[in-house]
Amino acid sequence: MTYVRNYGRQDLFITFTCNPKWVEITCEFYPGQQPAQRHELLARVFQLKLAKLMSLIKKGQILGPVKCDMYTVECQKRGNPHAHILIWLATKINSNDVDAIISAEIPNPVIDHELYDIVSMNMIH
Repeated sequence: MTYVRNYGRQDLFITFTCNPKWVEITCEFYPGQQPAQRHELLARVFQLKLAKLMSLIKKGQILGPVKCDMYTVECQKRGNPHAHILIWLATKINSNDVDAIISAEIPNPVIDHELYDIVSMNMIH
């Protein structure tokens, strides 16, 4: 409540999820090993990537100047960590600004097959 009292309602709610298929994780597996057997590795790689993301956000390199941020990390039922991130921007954005950088559509495989494969493999479940 202190954040809301001081900064108003957050501008963005972002979820950042660990992908057990990240190459930084899979390259450390022994033959036949599964992500569920290396929770410490998933947690460490996730923490490094989250720190990098937050650094880019705080420096204003992704969304513009940031007034305030906060996040919490939780583990999903399969053990993969994910973060819930709240961002307060110095310059307010509207839905048109968000729509200009975020897409919730599956790419056309004829136009961009590589992007279609990435989205299909990682974003659809």
